[in-house]
Amino acid sequence: MSKFGDYVKSSYDELVHKVSWPTFKELQNSAVVVAVAALILAVIIFLMDYICGVNAGAFKGILGIYYNLIG
Repeated sequence: MSKFGDYVKSSYDELVHKVSWPTFKELQNSAVVVAVAALILAVIIFLMDYICGVNAGAFKGILGIYYNLIG
């Protein structure tokens, strides 16, 4: 059990004294970057779904129109 206690003590020491935590401003900037990246990815996925006609009801997307023309 001594090893577990040493592990907890060294983990606490590292978290308190050795880790450089971000400032609130850095945290806000990182959150904005993540939000913008998520929005861009959501738009890209939406456009891919729209073009391919996934779950689009009667409209089968641009690829659906192409497949109707050739087949």
